Amino acid sequence: MTHQPPVNCTTIYYDGECPICQREIGFYKQRADSSTLTFVDATTCNAEDFGPGLTRDQALKRIHVRRADGQLVSGAAAFANVWQVIPGFRLLGRMAAWTPVTVLLEFGYRVTLKIRPRLQAIFRKR
Repeated sequence: MTHQPPVNCTTIYYDGECPICQREIGFYKQRADSSTLTFVDATTCNAEDFGPGLTRDQALKRIHVRRADGQLVSGAAAFANVWQVIPGFRLLGRMAAWTPVTVLLEFGYRVTLKIRPRLQAIFRKR
């Protein structure tokens, strides 16, 4: 099934088999307006759903967001973009998009990715 996000919509690509990702995406889905944020499970979507510049393998290794303007971002920049479109998180998203903050968040995100398998195991046991 091909995924077509609404016009002017931010698309978040995530690992639907990751228990950490599932929890976070569930949190976003409860708060997001479907006209501004759409979700693509990289484990089950069609290859063409990724659009230009993104592969399934890349989408499964780290979070990616295709902004409403079509630009693809990942990691801390992706989180900042998502937060900017979720009510109640917009200020946090603007702060996270500020370069010095983004650099710090990206460092933390990369550390988290290194220990992600261990974190996933903990979440799966729950």
